[in-house]
Amino acid sequence: MIRERLASLAAAEGVALSGGGRTASLTVVGTPGERRVTMFADACVRYGLREPAVVPWTSVLRGQDVTLEPGTLVRIESPGEDAGADALLRGPGEPSRVGGGAAWHAAFTAGTARIRRAVERTPGAVLLADVDEIAVMFDKRLCHARLSAAGVPVPAALPGPVGGYAELRERMGQAGWGRVFVKPAHGSSASGVVALQTSGHRIKAVTSAELSAGGLHNSLRVRSYEDEADVAAIVDLLAGDGLHVERWFPKAGLDGRTIDLRVVVVDGTPTHAVVRASRTPMTNLHLGGERGDLGAVRTRLGPQGWARVTEACARAASCFPGSLTAGVDLMIGVDWRSVAVAEVNAFGDLLPRLTGFPGGGAEHLNTYEAQVRAILARRTAVPDATAHHPAVPAPTGGNAGG
Repeated sequence: MIRERLASLAAAEGVALSGGGRTASLTVVGTPGERRVTMFADACVRYGLREPAVVPWTSVLRGQDVTLEPGTLVRIESPGEDAGADALLRGPGEPSRVGGGAAWHAAFTAGTARIRRAVERTPGAVLLADVDEIAVMFDKRLCHARLSAAGVPVPAALPGPVGGYAELRERMGQAGWGRVFVKPAHGSSASGVVALQTSGHRIKAVTSAELSAGGLHNSLRVRSYEDEADVAAIVDLLAGDGLHVERWFPKAGLDGRTIDLRVVVVDGTPTHAVVRASRTPMTNLHLGGERGDLGAVRTRLGPQGWARVTEACARAASCFPGSLTAGVDLMIGVDWRSVAVAEVNAFGDLLPRLTGFPGGGAEHLNTYEAQVRAILARRTAVPDATAHHPAVPAPTGGNAGG
């Protein structure tokens, strides 16, 4: 979809991203100075492009006019951790609080719709993402349903809404499930995610959410709750914004740690992967997870197993054909054969110091350089955009395990 829009723009306007012809501009909607914005800008400059203009998310969310240069290519980036943007998305309050996901999603999708309208009224402008697809990726219920309908392997999930702890336990009993992951429908970065285990009257909830008299707050420490009253209070607080409940998928382990993968798919091709390893059910790197050894995982999987991994990620990304990139969270089963997609992230490409994995076609590029190369390739009929550009030097650090 984006490929066709860029090709038609080039044919009609004689626009080139670099080299001969009129050079097109790029614009990023993001948080000025934030790493995502600066790393993408660095990638553009390394390919000989102009540094992108930046439209602050705070301006968009306040309803200010979005003015774009004719012919610009517009990239929507995450609002990041900007406190001002967070207040406009969720409303005023402590930024560390858990919750407000429904309000965040409503304000965010209204903002992306405003960006789309600005692109539509700007001659020759092209949006490098489908805002409706971004909205689905930020709703775990809709995303899971889309993947499941397309035959992408995903964990089983409880259908329909789950109104609170009592209903959750009842539904778990009806399904015969003793272990589940409870996820806020619009959460990200594992905020509010609860790994829940039950056995008779015993219960254990593992989460990074800290329960206090002031409600739930994110912390960087994963903790366990074994008092049912505490667990019920946590789930009931989360339920107000909507819940997505999946059956626990037992994940493979390596060197005493549970692992999963974040795989970045660029223009339909899996190019980058990082192993996330943890001694808790939460593998997120900011919650104490560590980058594992991708080479060791590939060796354990074997060529056929690795092919299953990349195929599942490519199939998941193909459910969002209007999106240049997607970050797929992929779980490998304890049998080292089964796989399941846990999440598809619209902004899952922030992996500093990581270059593409061997055989993925982006071995010496970081995730942002790979995306700039893909934009160039989509803009031109030349199969390999690097034919017109010097090879981009590989960042220091190498690929194995990041």
